[in-house]
Order: sequence, then C-alpha cells, then structure tokens
Amino acid sequence: QVQLVESGGGLVQAGGSLRLSCAASGRTFSLYAMGWFRQAPGKEREFVAAISWSNANGLYADSMKGRFTISRDDAKNTVYLQMNSLKPEDTAVYYCAAGGGRIASVYRANYDYWGQGTRVTVSS
Repeated sequence: QVQLVESGGGLVQAGGSLRLSCAASGRTFSLYAMGWFRQAPGKEREFVAAISWSNANGLYADSMKGRFTISRDDAKNTVYLQMNSLKPEDTAVYYCAAGGGRIASVYRANYDYWGQGTRVTVSS
C-alpha cells in the first residue's frame, strides 16, 4: 500500500513558476513509476509527466515539454514537478500517482495509487 500526499499548489501569475511535491509512504517507493496528471473543471483527467522507477527516463505531454520537469528523490520518497512559464490553461487540480509497473506510462490505468490532488491556479 502506498499513500501519496501532494503539496505546492497555489495561485500564480501567467509566466510564473511552481514546484509541486508528492510525498509517498512505504518502503518500496523506489520501485514505482511515478506520474503527474491534472484535471481542469469540466474536463477529463489528463497526463502531465511521468518518471520510471530507475529514474532512467521521463515522459511528458506535448504541451508540457520544455516547461515542466519531473524528478524524484528516492531517499526522501518524494517526486517533484517543476512547472515554469505557466499559462492560464495550466489551471487544474494536479494529482500524483504511483504505478507498480515501474515504467513511466501516460495511461491512468497503469497507476495503482493516487493522491488527493493539489490545486494550481494561473491568472492572466
């Protein structure tokens, strides 16, 4: 069982930056692929970024490439999402997820555990 708690959301102006954190419980954190998804009001939850268990590669949604960076610190059981050059369309609740398949995936079904989300609001 893995419990995930996100933090770092808030209100920021367009062009600004935020760093989201996701703290995980459990001794096997390093074996999980970790992902970030987001859900805007009235929209489906969508993939943002993911990183494999070995830190070998990261995946990004096209609209986030070059602006967002995912990283993990296995010693701290934490995964991060650095978000730069934020746009109003980035406004959403951001969710952290852990997948037992170890390899980064864009598919929600490949993640077994989810956090409660942290809200990000980008003003124009």
